Amino acid sequence: MQPVALEARLVVDRGTFSLDLALTVAPGEVVALLGPNGAGKTTALRALAGLVPLTGGHLRLDGETLEEPASRLSVPTERRPVGVVFQDYLLFPHLSALDNVAFGLRTHGRGKAEAREEARAWLDRVGLAEHAGARPRALSGGQAQRVALARALAPEPRLLLLDEPMAALDARTRLEVRTTLRRHLAAFDAVAVLVTHDPLDAMVLADRLVVLEQGRAVQEGAPADIARRPRSDYIARLVGLNLFRGTAEGHQVRLDGESGTVEAGTPLATDDSNEGPVFAAFAPAAVTVHRSRPDTSARNAWPVTVVGMELHGDQVRLDLAGPLRLTADLTPAAVAELGLSEGSEVWASVKAAQTRAYPA
Repeated sequence: MQPVALEARLVVDRGTFSLDLALTVAPGEVVALLGPNGAGKTTALRALAGLVPLTGGHLRLDGETLEEPASRLSVPTERRPVGVVFQDYLLFPHLSALDNVAFGLRTHGRGKAEAREEARAWLDRVGLAEHAGARPRALSGGQAQRVALARALAPEPRLLLLDEPMAALDARTRLEVRTTLRRHLAAFDAVAVLVTHDPLDAMVLADRLVVLEQGRAVQEGAPADIARRPRSDYIARLVGLNLFRGTAEGHQVRLDGESGTVEAGTPLATDDSNEGPVFAAFAPAAVTVHRSRPDTSARNAWPVTVVGMELHGDQVRLDLAGPLRLTADLTPAAVAELGLSEGSEVWASVKAAQTRAYPA
């Protein structure tokens, strides 16, 4: 049985919003909390840090209870073995990079000389040894975030919390910091919890994803499993899939009626054989678009209207409305060749071999 370092049920009731999240994390595991705005990700992180009090449940780390409202037990934030990396760094502007890192060590009982020596070693680890004397305003966003990471890791916390650590960075810097962070998380032997709305950050950095919606976990698992088998519209949009619910009879799925999205009973042929309630999913790239009804081997074809078009990387993403609402990715050349524009009436098709179905 896998050992458990963090075992918690985070219950926070704020009247207009409630969080109820169970978390079990093994030593050395990185868990990402993913979800739309208002899902409860930051509330969960702040509850783990002791910045938001629990109204129920409990929080245990390495077998020690840090908080349990029923027992009126709550270890103060400053006494918890927790390190936090915030999206806006929160470095002390009047201190050098070295002294910012040393500050975290001083609060954990290190003497000044010892703290500065350890801080210097940590700045070297994150590639900032030559910036030890620089104050935050002289650092780039990526450099500042690496200082914040060193400050959080230096005291050797048993729980590392990362709150949107790359949200304030530009794309190029984000790549650099993500690489640095991944390396340090791989070597971190305690628990790390990452909050993010960016699926790439979550997929690259985390061993396991917990998807939150409206204060509750709606799906949990390895990044690849969640990307392959999403169980909510939010996750499907996040990983770029068309997702539908329905009832399967073998390889045929009768889709459920969803107001404004799917006509009840719309048939969908899939590659998988199932019986009963299922999710069915396929990628936008699997959808082909035709000016007239296609004479192909594709068993799924529907008359649709182009209701939206936008650039999506080097593709054009089409929003198509018909018996079911779906998205398709086409090259700009294909869009031009088909003469597509908003309002165009076309046919969309997808092969059963490119459509997956799995139990709901």
